[in-house]
Amino acid sequence: MLPERKILPHGIPSWVTDGSEYFITICTTPRGTNQLCQPETATVLKDSLLFYQTRGDLWVHLLVLMPDHLHAILSFSPTIGMQKSISTWKRYNARMKGIQWQRDFFDHRLRKDESFVEKAHYIRMNPVRASLVDAPEKWPYAWTFRDE
Repeated sequence: MLPERKILPHGIPSWVTDGSEYFITICTTPRGTNQLCQPETATVLKDSLLFYQTRGDLWVHLLVLMPDHLHAILSFSPTIGMQKSISTWKRYNARMKGIQWQRDFFDHRLRKDESFVEKAHYIRMNPVRASLVDAPEKWPYAWTFRDE
């Protein structure tokens, strides 16, 4: 018997400052199937995030796609919030590319004692740890959106 998956709370408490950065992990189902690291799919994912960023729903600091999940550092509009922003984005990409997302996602707010640089390094090294490339700069599915 498999354990029952809990519903995770994703509300941003009122005391958290606007523009706070969150380490986000979103998985596909079934795990182990490459749904994300295909050039056309990756382009749709990236372009849709740029659209939501331009609209002001969220801000993408870093995104790394893996075959069956993604890691990102994101900030969210206080009026729209994390849950709605991610749910809307996931729903759009499920319709556009047939991605089968797991029901929820993992989030962790980066606090003052946590280094953005350390989390970004962890995310960028994910394809190296998975033996997909030998250096993070060789992974074609990693983006920072500063220059977009």
